[in-house]
Amino acid sequence: MLDHRDIKLLAEEFKNWSEKTEAILAKQPERQEVFVNTSGIPVKRLYTPLDQEDMAYASDMGFPGEYPFTRGVQPTMYRGRYWTMRQYAGFASAEESNKRYRFLLEQGQTGLSVAFDLPTQIGYDSDHEMAMGEVGKVGVAIDSLKDMEILFNEIPLDRVSTSMTINAPASILLAMYLAVAEQQGVNAEKLRGTIQNDILKEYSSRGTYIFSPKPSMRIITDIFSYCAERIPQWNTISISGYHIREAGSTAVQEIAFTLANGIAYVEAALEAGLDVDTFGPRLSFFFNAHLDFFEEVAKYRAARRLWARIMKERFKAKNPKSMMIRFHTQTAGCSLTAQQASNNIVRVAFQALAAVLGGTQSLHTNSMDEALCLPSEQAVQIALRTQQLIAYESGVCDTIDPLGGSYYVEALTQEIDQRAEGYIKMIDEMGGAAAAIEKGFIQREIQESAYQYQREIESGKRVVVGVNRFEVEEEKPTNLLRVDPSVRVSQIERLKKLRSERDNDLVSKSLFELRRIAQGRENLMPSILRAVKAYATLGEICDVLREVFGEYQQVSVT
Repeated sequence: MLDHRDIKLLAEEFKNWSEKTEAILAKQPERQEVFVNTSGIPVKRLYTPLDQEDMAYASDMGFPGEYPFTRGVQPTMYRGRYWTMRQYAGFASAEESNKRYRFLLEQGQTGLSVAFDLPTQIGYDSDHEMAMGEVGKVGVAIDSLKDMEILFNEIPLDRVSTSMTINAPASILLAMYLAVAEQQGVNAEKLRGTIQNDILKEYSSRGTYIFSPKPSMRIITDIFSYCAERIPQWNTISISGYHIREAGSTAVQEIAFTLANGIAYVEAALEAGLDVDTFGPRLSFFFNAHLDFFEEVAKYRAARRLWARIMKERFKAKNPKSMMIRFHTQTAGCSLTAQQASNNIVRVAFQALAAVLGGTQSLHTNSMDEALCLPSEQAVQIALRTQQLIAYESGVCDTIDPLGGSYYVEALTQEIDQRAEGYIKMIDEMGGAAAAIEKGFIQREIQESAYQYQREIESGKRVVVGVNRFEVEEEKPTNLLRVDPSVRVSQIERLKKLRSERDNDLVSKSLFELRRIAQGRENLMPSILRAVKAYATLGEICDVLREVFGEYQQVSVT
């Protein structure tokens, strides 16, 4: 850092430079009067050491692998090993999705990321009337352990890390995964992966909830406890800012609302009698990689620092691993355009680069055709190659936190940190994240930001290449990947066969036992696992829990 005399001299020189520049601007004005990023943070013309006068290196930046983890959670970061390269995939049947997973693994993917269809996400079997028209559309249909067995056929679960984007029925899908691993002879202690299991953001941003917050939090803390004892390498929750951002939040709001939800989960686990250093190291996060490059890099750095302070100062965590944010990143689906879809390759590339420069532990890159259809194999391969090019050819992984020390990045990291902390204090005053959601505060904030962003696009203030500027005439795309509606027919046939061949007395007993446990206070996971192994269906298990817990009805936000 500069000493007092150097700072004084620099301030005088900066003042002189600014005055000269203002004189030039009178004749040659800048592109616009005011520059701001997507969070509304003003962007200065130039950043200098004057913007870092109040920064203390040890407490604000530190070293990689050490508190406050601003510069990364591992001492060597990508010099040791690259991030896990995942491609979010799943569509139609378990057979079709299994083929896609095996294709991706053959292309060099290092982790699986499972997309489930909408009926699965909200706890309905494929033959339920609520599943009509949705089976296999936005992900793979999983009705029972039988489907899960097919989904992971010939995929050794002790050698891959699997992420499952599932929330309300996360305990059931995790139980199915455990049962498949057991069939493969894989010890649960060797399993690595993540269930999203983040119900709070469903109430504010996404909508695939089933139960109300209180029983939902019980299920989540039961998973924390069960996994801490039996599946030590499993990430029990992926606290998601991704969907908050996709719903229209700013970068600051994404961090603030995500960490506020994280605080709520920690508090719920502590109230359930768990020790913070027992479950803290297995908390993981999920962030968006959006369009403003430097804002995204600074966002990840600020999130690490802020969460480290929260866990150390608020929750008195002692284990450094409890203070680390380990996070998965996905490039911004909402930034993809149907117009000039090949431009999406470039968008995804610089979003992925921002995630890497921000220190992600896992990354999914969207495919160029996702604004039009389910991604084709060619598009998925290009998306995966984007990560591999960054890793193996760009050189950005050869040193740790290469943008650390940038006057702009450090100033932006500090600003995002402070603004996000301000939001968290507001949420604390409301009684926490669940209370803020019930009052509609978080929903309104996201809606207002989404509305403002859309207005900027429609007015032309915010340029989207190929959409509101640089448009071209295009032919209607052909050969798009679509899910055959007959998938539901085949799923229903499989369900009929399953119900006729399984031991239905055993199923009834397991569901009766689950109902009894749900009505009490014992951990739900062992009884869910027994029901899954008896080949009770997802819908049957969820119906028992609906009967005991009821269903949540969203309050309208105005």
